[in-house]
Amino acid sequence: MTTMIGLSLIGRQVLLVGGGVVAARRLGRFIADGAVVRLVAPQLAPETRALVIEHEIEWRERRFRAPDIDDVWIAHTATGDAAVDREVAALCERNRVFCINASDGAHSSARMTAQTTSGDVVIGVVSEAGVDPRRTAGVRDAIESMLDAGQLPLRRRRISHAGRVDLVGGGPGPIDLMTVRARRLLAEADVVIADRLGPTAEVLAELDPDVLVVDVGKRPGHHLVAQEEINALLVEHAAAGKRVVRLKGGDPFVYGRGGEEVIACQLAGIPVEVTPGPSSAISVPQAAGIPVTHRGTASSVLIVNGQGEVSATTLNGLGDSDVTTVMLMGVAALPKIVRAARAHGISTDLPMAIIESGHTPRQRTTHCTLGTVLARAAEVGVANPAVIVFGDVARAGLLIPTPARVGDIRS
Repeated sequence: MTTMIGLSLIGRQVLLVGGGVVAARRLGRFIADGAVVRLVAPQLAPETRALVIEHEIEWRERRFRAPDIDDVWIAHTATGDAAVDREVAALCERNRVFCINASDGAHSSARMTAQTTSGDVVIGVVSEAGVDPRRTAGVRDAIESMLDAGQLPLRRRRISHAGRVDLVGGGPGPIDLMTVRARRLLAEADVVIADRLGPTAEVLAELDPDVLVVDVGKRPGHHLVAQEEINALLVEHAAAGKRVVRLKGGDPFVYGRGGEEVIACQLAGIPVEVTPGPSSAISVPQAAGIPVTHRGTASSVLIVNGQGEVSATTLNGLGDSDVTTVMLMGVAALPKIVRAARAHGISTDLPMAIIESGHTPRQRTTHCTLGTVLARAAEVGVANPAVIVFGDVARAGLLIPTPARVGDIRS
């Protein structure tokens, strides 16, 4: 029967006997674990030598001797000589020092696990029936995939650490476009403060029933919760020792007010980090087959907020054939934008595309021009959420062959 015990090696003396490639792999792991390593070997493989030099490891350049195990907490022997490894293991046994024997792992007093981590959770896999590295590594990899996908229960059940806030970009909608880190953070969350855009409904359905979900989603003309209140909620729950995820559509720092939320947490002394997500400014045009930059067509991108004033920068971007202008939250502002652009002398032939509900089954793309956009938008009933693209990359048929896309409307 094998009992698995988590050992902290930080600052503790570990003996490594052998200098080959196996020793190099194990040395790297001991270093990562914070151990103080004493290495005994008459010669070193290049990989081992590089680690010894880089990390200033104590190297006794000779064969193993009995006093080498003095004051060590655990030993690892990997000389490549089974007789020497047995000698080291036997001496460790007599001196009550746990020993990992690379030559005979099935009968070692200790074994290395196939290990993976997720946040502060460490999982080790070991075979009780004998040494089978490929098997244990395969099981480890399967567990790691589930951890990465947020499919295992990672939430803390005892509040023993200070709370924190993670601003998480959920991307444009599909749950499989979220980052691995985003999925893990959601699996660890005690509180999720969520917007309405992005993968909200699908990902929230995966949470434990006792996770507190706060809906702070903003809708056109209807802001349920003011930004100052959202900031206060983040601080309040984190100060109570909770792991808080602020789930946003797109990316937190692209018109997501993520900067304001980070500042609020920092001023309150709350640890905060940001996990990026695919911004709708890039990913939604991509879903419609529109590259926001394209060699020979557009070499730069201007991202603007349609709810703001039509600035000189926006008008200059619209007038520059080398610039793609991507407008978020601009459906209601289309008449204002068209008037300002035409007054600035922008050609009515400027290609445009309006992509509604990008990356969802309701996705629809309307291709038009500055001169036809108002009529076309009214005709088809364009509605939020939508991303508006101005520039030659929005021209229907730019990419050849253009994939057939359900819902595309071309003027």
